[in-house]
Amino acid sequence: MAKVRLQGLSKRFGKKVWAVRGFDLEIEDKEFIVMLGPSGCGKTTTLRMVAGLEDPTEGAIYIGDSLVNLLPPRDRDISMVFQSYAVWPHMKVYDNIAFGLRYRRRKGEKLGKNDIDGVVREVAHMVAIEELLDRYPTQLSGGQRQRVALARALAVKPQVFLYDEPLSNLDAKLRTQMRTELKHIHEQAGATSIYVTHDQSEAMGMADRIMVMKQGQGSQLGTPQEIYFHPVNLFVAGFIGTPPMNMLKVEVQEEDGKMTLVSPHFELLLPLEAAEQVRRTNVREVILGVRPEDLLIVPEAGDFPAEVFVVEPQGPQQIISFKLDEGLIFKSVIDASLPVERGQKVNLKFNHSRIHLFEDETGARIN
Repeated sequence: MAKVRLQGLSKRFGKKVWAVRGFDLEIEDKEFIVMLGPSGCGKTTTLRMVAGLEDPTEGAIYIGDSLVNLLPPRDRDISMVFQSYAVWPHMKVYDNIAFGLRYRRRKGEKLGKNDIDGVVREVAHMVAIEELLDRYPTQLSGGQRQRVALARALAVKPQVFLYDEPLSNLDAKLRTQMRTELKHIHEQAGATSIYVTHDQSEAMGMADRIMVMKQGQGSQLGTPQEIYFHPVNLFVAGFIGTPPMNMLKVEVQEEDGKMTLVSPHFELLLPLEAAEQVRRTNVREVILGVRPEDLLIVPEAGDFPAEVFVVEPQGPQQIISFKLDEGLIFKSVIDASLPVERGQKVNLKFNHSRIHLFEDETGARIN
């Protein structure tokens, strides 16, 4: 396997549309990295440039120590799994998996029939489709076809695996199952993998590190825990998390060395360290962010009272919505055993150790 390095990678369509611009990323050997972002952020274009399916307008792509910008896809030693499965309908599963092997050379010679058969059965066992080798793709379910595509990619044992939203055509239950299997397959293969998705659950559950993308550039690179608990800006904070982070613009007031965040609904005294960080930015308004699990319903007086607007049962948990203003709704995630109903008056308290503060103008994280 090998490292992948992207330096100043850019892709322009036409004269004005930059799908990717000045993108840098270094992926370690055997790392599973996920490029995550909304539609149109440039993640698939970046993946296609690594695969050789798109030519970069600017920048360099290295696989291992080799600059591959000018190499055709077949010479890059990569395998790609597509969103649409892309299996040949006129070939049986066995032949779909064996196809790449029949054109692949080892030490200058084509693989023998027995070698190919051994590899096909090995990867079929890895993705649990041994009993399907004599079937045609039209006789398979969506999940089985995706396993065929995975087996075909695994069979050639490339330096780098590329995944372009491979689970998006599957139903929710099968997506969850395949997510687990993909992570297991990655660990078995010991591969360097680049995975593209807009689904944050996939990214959080599978990635060693996540690159969150916005408008063709990287917003934040980090582990799932870093991305979730320490988002570097408002975009990442709002994009990651279900339900999304509660956000509210508040005024900064300071008196007698104490700093308070003031809104029409509450006044929140900042801890000394957070106050000092806000003081250094010299701003008078900030965006306060709090994750739904850090907005607590308490029996005693909390940070502010609220009335329950909507209750959404979610099995072991429930999502409680509170309408603070016209158009402003805060959400809390609490245990399902806590009795709460619409119209009930409750006391809410922030988990003060997990509040997030962002600059209003730039969106950059403060604390």
